Amino acid sequence: MDDNDGPVETWGDYGRACAVEGYIGLVVVGAQRALVLGDEPAMTTFLATERLFVRWAGADSETELIAAARRTLAGEPDWDDDEDLIWEARESVVLFDSAIPGAESEPDDRLVIDLDPGRYRVRATYTKDEDNWMILVHLQPTT
Repeated sequence: MDDNDGPVETWGDYGRACAVEGYIGLVVVGAQRALVLGDEPAMTTFLATERLFVRWAGADSETELIAAARRTLAGEPDWDDDEDLIWEARESVVLFDSAIPGAESEPDDRLVIDLDPGRYRVRATYTKDEDNWMILVHLQPTT
């Protein structure tokens, strides 16, 4: 298939987001690069204090999943070598499902994340903690 005929071109932002291989990636949006949380669709939340996205792969409850994510982060997770990139945030970040067109995104369809402007090292990994399975995406400020 010719690249110009594939989903990346014909499906717009959704196609570009879907073209990201792995747990994280960057796509150009205007004059900036947007962070994409790739792989499979998953319920996702952001723990502001830890600057950590937690993507639910399997758990009995959200409370248990969040506790497991915090334990994993405190124990120095084994970040995937190929899931490591540098990303620049210039303003608040909006997390939304790429299947919802940006112009039609309602306040309940997105999560606004207040980050200090700057460069971040973004790392990701899939991990398990007892009965909790998750993808962790950590934002670490760089100097």
